[in-house]
Amino acid sequence: MSAPVLLLGDRGMLGRAFRELLTARQRPFTGFDLPGLDIAEPRQVGPIFEKPWSAVINCAAYTNVDGAEADEPAALRANGTAPGVVAAACARARIPLVHFSTDYVFAGNASTPYAVDAPLQPLGAYGRSKAAGEIAIRKSGAEFLIVRTSWLYAPWANNFVRTMARLTRDKPELKVVSDQRGRPTSAQHLVATTLALVDRGTHGTLHVTDGGECTWYEFTVEIARLLARSAIIRPCTTADFPRSAPRPAYSVLDLAPTEAILGPMPDWRKNLASVVAQLEPL
Repeated sequence: MSAPVLLLGDRGMLGRAFRELLTARQRPFTGFDLPGLDIAEPRQVGPIFEKPWSAVINCAAYTNVDGAEADEPAALRANGTAPGVVAAACARARIPLVHFSTDYVFAGNASTPYAVDAPLQPLGAYGRSKAAGEIAIRKSGAEFLIVRTSWLYAPWANNFVRTMARLTRDKPELKVVSDQRGRPTSAQHLVATTLALVDRGTHGTLHVTDGGECTWYEFTVEIARLLARSAIIRPCTTADFPRSAPRPAYSVLDLAPTEAILGPMPDWRKNLASVVAQLEPL
């Protein structure tokens, strides 16, 4: 890649992981985020594409799952309209696009891992908005790599690992849902794997997560073990914690096509241990 990478949404949790990786590998990039650039506005996006880019990596997203139920138009604008605008610009400029999607585009009621070509059947507003983004990209004519992921966490920002690290420190006992099963994903693993796919010229739709699978309860127990917490962690059901947005009971994503290209994904326990060792102050 001779031209720099265009990194959209570079101030979010995933965007920071990309910034750090690209910097460490001495890969040139230029980052944009709100309020400096609204990628749902074609008039703002157009001028950005007047300079050459080796690839466009879109980390921008509306990620408040419950908030999307209260304001679906905002979620749809960020997760559906904006990727379509960026994809159209990429198609015109003949620049490959990397975009991130989610396990929430599926119904979450399967019993075996969701294949990359499984039907899109989102249950809630967030999933509908992300599915709309996928559809817009596929219709744009752009060369694209859509990477679906799940249960994203990092040493920084607001995510489940940091929340549980704080709660197991501050509370003597807590309950965690044990009837939702999926694959955690370290943001650092996600960006390194995605960049490896980009460097191989991979196109289409793939899934990238940590290896293995677990419930939120099992995930929390491992977080507490790594941090040597003494809090008692008890399993509970989804019904015990009603939320605005429906949660998938089973959202394990099929990694086989990705692993056929890059080899086995590291187990979630290994990636979690790496992230826990880097946790920023809570």
